[in-house]
Amino acid sequence: MFLACLSWFCTSLLVFVSGGKLPEAEVKITVLHKPFLCHRKSKYGDILLVHHEGYLQNGTKFHSSYSQGDKQPVWFTLGIKEVIKGWDKGLQGMCAGEKRRLVVPPALAYGKEGKGKIPPESTLTFNIEVMEIRNGPRSHESFQEMDLNDDWKLSKDEVKEYLRKEFQRHGYPPNDTHHEQMVEDIFTKEDENEDGFISSREFTYKHDEL
Repeated sequence: MFLACLSWFCTSLLVFVSGGKLPEAEVKITVLHKPFLCHRKSKYGDILLVHHEGYLQNGTKFHSSYSQGDKQPVWFTLGIKEVIKGWDKGLQGMCAGEKRRLVVPPALAYGKEGKGKIPPESTLTFNIEVMEIRNGPRSHESFQEMDLNDDWKLSKDEVKEYLRKEFQRHGYPPNDTHHEQMVEDIFTKEDENEDGFISSREFTYKHDEL
């Protein structure tokens, strides 16, 4: 009982000293390599292609895209919770070809639950290389380009068509299976009223910088 009261008192004191709220967890970022030329930097809404390695605190490697699975880098959209919060925070402002080491606290990784080989309350270290950065369906400019019928809302077909054109524009063949999965992920997270469309309000995702 005493320990519980002491814990409550310390937490309350910290909240009081910090002005009413606990400090947010932070990602420790170390730049391992940065290219001499940088034509653009990653921001929320961009689609990133990354290679990565993940380590537990004791140095055990729990995953590597270089050597596991199909040994291919992975695509994801930055800032829409497709990945852990630590990645969304730690991979902003990167250049294609840049490598970073992220030390991610549990609150920004897998928290109290853990996942697979990752125990609960684990601080994780990731070595991440950004291979490519593309415009994603998150920017205000993209919305108008995607809204083919100018009705101020996006259908799944409109989003898929945008992704297909973006891949072709960068010299990649269309990948309908991958595009459909990306569209489903986007609509699951963004179609708040589940009406089958993403409105201009839903699309902005409450990030004015997009």
